[in-house]
Amino acid sequence: MSRKGKSRKRRKSGKPAAANNADIQRNAEPNSVPGDKPDTKHGASHGGVVDNGSAERHGDVDTDQNHADKTDTCHNEEASVHDNDQLDADTDDEGIPEPHDEGVKESNNKVDIDTVSKTNGGAHSDDEKAGITDGAKTEKAGDSAEQNAASAAPVIEELNIKTAKPHKLPKWARISIIVAVVLAVVLAAVGVGVWSYERWGRITVSVNGVEQQVHSETTLGELMRNNDNFEAKPGRLLSLSGKVLKETGGKPVVYTLNGQKIKGDSSADKSDNAAAGEDENDDEADATEVPANLESIKLPANAKITVKSGKDVTEKHTAKRTMIPFNVVINGHGVIQKLRQVGKEGASEIWTGQTSGEKVDKNVVEKPQDLIVDTFSPKPANRKVIALTFDDGPSQYSGPILDILKQEGVKATFFDIGTGAAAYPQFEQRMVAEGHQVASHSNTHPDMKKLNPDQLRADITQGFANIKAASGVSTKMLRAPYGNFGADQWRYTNGLIDSNVIWTIDTKDWKMPGAPAISNAALSKAYNGAVILMHDGGGDRTEDIAALPGIIDGLKAQGYEFVTIDQLMAMNGQ
Repeated sequence: MSRKGKSRKRRKSGKPAAANNADIQRNAEPNSVPGDKPDTKHGASHGGVVDNGSAERHGDVDTDQNHADKTDTCHNEEASVHDNDQLDADTDDEGIPEPHDEGVKESNNKVDIDTVSKTNGGAHSDDEKAGITDGAKTEKAGDSAEQNAASAAPVIEELNIKTAKPHKLPKWARISIIVAVVLAVVLAAVGVGVWSYERWGRITVSVNGVEQQVHSETTLGELMRNNDNFEAKPGRLLSLSGKVLKETGGKPVVYTLNGQKIKGDSSADKSDNAAAGEDENDDEADATEVPANLESIKLPANAKITVKSGKDVTEKHTAKRTMIPFNVVINGHGVIQKLRQVGKEGASEIWTGQTSGEKVDKNVVEKPQDLIVDTFSPKPANRKVIALTFDDGPSQYSGPILDILKQEGVKATFFDIGTGAAAYPQFEQRMVAEGHQVASHSNTHPDMKKLNPDQLRADITQGFANIKAASGVSTKMLRAPYGNFGADQWRYTNGLIDSNVIWTIDTKDWKMPGAPAISNAALSKAYNGAVILMHDGGGDRTEDIAALPGIIDGLKAQGYEFVTIDQLMAMNGQ
């Protein structure tokens, strides 16, 4: 039995164990076994019979003496019990202090007496019972002294928790508490579940068509780093001859997320600039690392990702360029030369690599494009058409010629000099107003084959400008003075003019052969699609004015209809 248990047992008995043992011994003496040695001190007979009077006297003395000893012993043990009770109050497993009740002690004493009496078979005499009772009284007196001594020590109140009745809550309150607790637990569980799913859940993504499981918090950058960009590599930097100068100097890896291209950091733009030959440091085009901005892109569930290697880039270079002239192709023969395609120069280059220093002959890097001119003489079927044309105007002779044409109801084409148009804008405007066509005969009437490219272009350009200023008409049709306009002139004026019109019947009016000669030349050589050359400026044109009415009447008589050059060109192929 533990120390705590022994202390608790002594405290419940109400008196020391030594005292109880003495009383039991005294009460048990009358029933001693026969043959035991009599106690001569108490005057016992040889047969073991005790004299009642002597036993009573000796019993009284022994009782007093024993009581004194027991009192001292009780005081000492009570102090010890008090200390143990103090310890028990602090360390008792049940935490229930023992009551200090005198009634309990008396009850215990009575139990002891009755127990002893029953043990001896009820053989006690009245005197013996009286002696035991006196002893009990003496013990009670000792207990009172014990209580007085204990009262001097600090009093520690003990509470019997076992006997305390807890306050019972109403049923509705208990139900409310249970419901609240259950709700709190459910909400906490749901919250923890949602948080766990968001924080620790797994999602499915597809990379280049292959599905895999990743953490729900994974970013695109983390996925790429953890999988070495799925073997996608940046492009290489190559020399002009194709040698690898840098394994990672090309364009960066290309990423897409759900069909949208993810632009990386500035390295992608830098590599593009490097390929274009812009001035920048080659090292800046390096794209070995996963772009930093991919680290901030959180992957959604079921994301579709593609990763492709970057393209190779050729080093920047300088180029020595040599131009390749275009050819002029003039197809056929005819009165009208019509530009079909402008010419374009080609080029050959020699490249020098800025990183490697390599020199590479790239030969033709741009093919030249031929200038193509188609020549033709329209002859519409089942028709008889003819075109009257006048050069070197406008001048003072232009008015009378316009009067005749108006009277005859005939339309003509005037190839005017730019300076003359500037001098006689009223005639330019009348020509357009009365339905005639105006075109250029140069600005100053030079021999164009004798002009250099710049001079030629300047004269033609100014002639067009003066005609437009005078008449309001923009034209790119030219009749070169003297008809001198060959392949070189077409090359020099590449795209500046769109047509050059010659003639098929020259009346030689510029020689002033007389009106009949002029008229005869026109009428005798007429044919379907013919272009007749006459003049309204550049000298005395009185013979032209005199010959014109007869020419118109004679051609009408032959069944010809008069058309402008534009109208004639439109009839080509008919």
